[in-house]
Amino acid sequence: MDYEGMVQMFKALESSGLRGFLGCSSAIYETALVEFFHNSSVRDGKVVSTVQGKAVEIIEKVFAGTFELPMEGLTEMTDVPKDLVFDARSAFSMGGEQLKTTCKKREIKYEFLLLKDNLAKTVTVKAVSFDAVTHERFLMISAIHGGVKVNWGRLLFNIFKDMVTPALKQARGFAVQICILLKGAPNLDLGESKEFPPLKILIAKNVCTYVAKNKNITVDVDEPVEPVVKKAAPKRRPAPAVGELIAKQKRTTVGRAAPAENELMMVPVVQDPEPISIVPDVTPKAQRRRAPKRKLELQKGFC
Repeated sequence: MDYEGMVQMFKALESSGLRGFLGCSSAIYETALVEFFHNSSVRDGKVVSTVQGKAVEIIEKVFAGTFELPMEGLTEMTDVPKDLVFDARSAFSMGGEQLKTTCKKREIKYEFLLLKDNLAKTVTVKAVSFDAVTHERFLMISAIHGGVKVNWGRLLFNIFKDMVTPALKQARGFAVQICILLKGAPNLDLGESKEFPPLKILIAKNVCTYVAKNKNITVDVDEPVEPVVKKAAPKRRPAPAVGELIAKQKRTTVGRAAPAENELMMVPVVQDPEPISIVPDVTPKAQRRRAPKRKLELQKGFC
């Protein structure tokens, strides 16, 4: 492989003691694997289950011995030396600046990014986003890069116990490793097997493709982005103070304009009005008065 940093990462991974766990290849017995997880539980620090009506018991010593995992060293990632983590923050950085122990994947070099993905999918097996580097994974790759001794036998077996504990939100994994353990159990017929997906096996060609894809992603992310012009928020009228009169908005109507205030007249209002008498519509005709008849008398001597 031409990528020197990637070669050094794989050598550090091999020296950590995870070669037997990550490098094993085996067929997958899907039916037996599903039955194992369905019936599995933890009793007295052991993982017990029933497959095909037969009891299966896995202890920490058998688990670590099958994959040649070291049984000495750190059992908690929080015990990784702080000075080693401080140096790793610069060694893992793509740009050379000090990284945070929780960062985005585009900020970390390709070889440590691939190591982070391998640990996330095959060791910690957490059902979370792979876009970010968590604090736990950062400490784990720091320990592998710095050559710190880790008790992988106990650490991985504890993760294995969390997988079969329903109350915990630990994703189920270790499919190939569990099939190897079931294959070594006495008097157990696992039935038909399936080949391990070849795309999940790391070879030099897949590693080069991985680097090429992440280079394209990094270039797209680092390109300058045009500033987005934000629209100014509409100004809101301040709320009136307590005791201040609130002016009501006048309604506008279509029609004759309302009379002005100076055109209005003051009309007195009767306090105790009397009821209005009802007048009939048709009134009787008034009788005519006739004048008395007058007699015309002629005076004497008038002719």
